Amino acid sequence: MIEKIVIVGTSVETRRMALMVQAASKFMCKIDIETDGRIANAKSIMGVVSLGLVSGQEIVIVADGEDEKQAVSVVEQFLL
Repeated sequence: MIEKIVIVGTSVETRRMALMVQAASKFMCKIDIETDGRIANAKSIMGVVSLGLVSGQEIVIVADGEDEKQAVSVVEQFLL
């Protein structure tokens, strides 16, 4: 399991989050985004949007599985 703390950048519009979900869905591992005591599956657009991410917000990306390192890296790029 890998956890990475990330500060959300300025590009958190729905279209970009949808592209992130598509990219995250290609990985075998479980990927979650945690913030303010809430957890969302990074492979679920409804889950990600429900977090209401805003620029400057601190989140934690958590991945668990065989391709977890690559998954965290890809998800992080969409959130910067």
